[in-house]
Amino acid sequence: MQMNSTFKPLPLAPQEHHILFISDHVFNFHLIAECLASQRSLEGLIFTSVSIVNGGINPSVEKAMRDSGFRIPDNSPASLKDVKLHRFDLIITIGNALQMQGVQIPVVLPHIHWELPESIQFGNGYSEHELIKKGTEFIEYKLNSLFDSELLHGLFVVRTNLKMILDNLLDGVMAHTKNRRIFFFNKAAEKMTGYKREHLLGRDCHNVFPGRFCGGDCDFCNGDGSNQQRMIIEKKIQFNRPDNKEKTLIMSTMPLSDENGNNIGALLSFKDETELEMLKSRVKFHHSLGRMVGKDPKMLDVFEQVKQLSSVQAPVLIGGESGTGKELVANAIHNLSARSKKPFVAVNCGALPEGILESELFGHHKGAFTGAVANKKGRFELANNGTIFLDEIGELSLAMQVKLLRVLQEQRFEPLGSEKTISVNVRVISATNQDLKKMMKQKRFRRDLYYRLCVVPISMPPLRERRLDIPVLVDHFLEQVAQEIERPVLTPSNEVLDIFSRYSWPGNVRELQNAIEYTYVKCHNSIIKPEHLPPELIKSTQKQGKKPGPPLKHSKKEIMIALEEMKGSRKDTAKYLGIGRATLYRYLDIYGLK
Repeated sequence: MQMNSTFKPLPLAPQEHHILFISDHVFNFHLIAECLASQRSLEGLIFTSVSIVNGGINPSVEKAMRDSGFRIPDNSPASLKDVKLHRFDLIITIGNALQMQGVQIPVVLPHIHWELPESIQFGNGYSEHELIKKGTEFIEYKLNSLFDSELLHGLFVVRTNLKMILDNLLDGVMAHTKNRRIFFFNKAAEKMTGYKREHLLGRDCHNVFPGRFCGGDCDFCNGDGSNQQRMIIEKKIQFNRPDNKEKTLIMSTMPLSDENGNNIGALLSFKDETELEMLKSRVKFHHSLGRMVGKDPKMLDVFEQVKQLSSVQAPVLIGGESGTGKELVANAIHNLSARSKKPFVAVNCGALPEGILESELFGHHKGAFTGAVANKKGRFELANNGTIFLDEIGELSLAMQVKLLRVLQEQRFEPLGSEKTISVNVRVISATNQDLKKMMKQKRFRRDLYYRLCVVPISMPPLRERRLDIPVLVDHFLEQVAQEIERPVLTPSNEVLDIFSRYSWPGNVRELQNAIEYTYVKCHNSIIKPEHLPPELIKSTQKQGKKPGPPLKHSKKEIMIALEEMKGSRKDTAKYLGIGRATLYRYLDIYGLK
């Protein structure tokens, strides 16, 4: 069968282009083979055909193409679902092959569909000779249109340009179908993950990456993504490369939709934030000690005192309002000391009645009192060679103060109901939110016990006196709560940060932590707004109102940065800003930084 002379294939670049024909009838491939057989000038094209009539490649069509001089891969797929579509530069479908097997073509692949006229599909009374003649004319017309219009070359150029653009992005990009088959993976993604795209394309992303690349919580993990919301989801993941290097990636996942709005896959873009996370960690290290965080000069003084106490065993008395973090200081002292591998035992002296407290501290023997059904070790014995933390020490009765004083002096005691003396080696750290010196004057706290406990005093400043720490603490608690409840980290708006800075925080750091936990209950998007805060914060800031003052030539942020640069010195800060000290104090009052 001869084709007319109007069929003039477009010269292509030297590189090879793979074209896949998919049909639901072997008859169509005979027509294609005959039309292509007369053309010997299609260099650089590799044709593959898949017929789903019998679920496999049609051998007669392959033979016709091979005999005509075309290259047909020896490892042709056994069925349409086994075809690795991403390897082809153009896909031409004829009939209803895709619908019959439920196969989707990735959106980035050039795809042309030829629908045979009904007269050819159903015969309409034509003889076999007439049917072949009409089918040949139709296929010949389609092939002429494809080559003569330069559409083929245009498709290849567009695809090459698209690939080049995506490969030159700094962000990693990966795309997969609804059944998680990867069909795109750019060069940046290769560099970040350490995986080559030729080893990934066409494979299930669950079978490629250790664990699950998305973190294991996307809709494609347990389904086909049909319920995926039409929104961009951003999250932080820890990714282990094949060379065992760990990367911190910020990943954005979004659905891929067809022209009808149906989800057909997912697109993932990701950035390498490893170095940024390391810098953040270093900054936090410089502004933290143990579980405490802060950069205000007053807190930095506390950090320095804690470090100095690591090399001595002297008793420490920590003073400060409730919620300032006195137990965290005690923990830090213990963890930095030579006793760090020994027990740290905490006792709240104000939470237990006197009779029970004595048993808790020193233990008891069976039958020592009603309910003592077994021997029990006291907290002092449990803390042997370690540290005991006596919180709310000001709540002890005078009788208990006498007993505690003897233990501190002699480092030994007798459990209730026992005549056996137990010796211990314990470092004592105590804490109180009361004025013990005032209590001594009122005869409510023993002077000798005070000086036994308070060899080294540490005073914890209230949060309202260390406002430079508020932004640091907010970031710390936002990350902490997000990690505990496995949610993305929320971001406070400028209005919220202003409210936090102006509030007096009578409950100190503990109240701030509770406020952050409250926001995670109320806030269902990524930005914390004033309406997501506890009511008492809103009411307090509303009562304060705006105070009259000088024209605001310097923003609150500028004032805070200047204070930090000058390490809290008001005199140096005023000079740094080029204003008088009186003006600086007015600024501090207006911005709630005093």
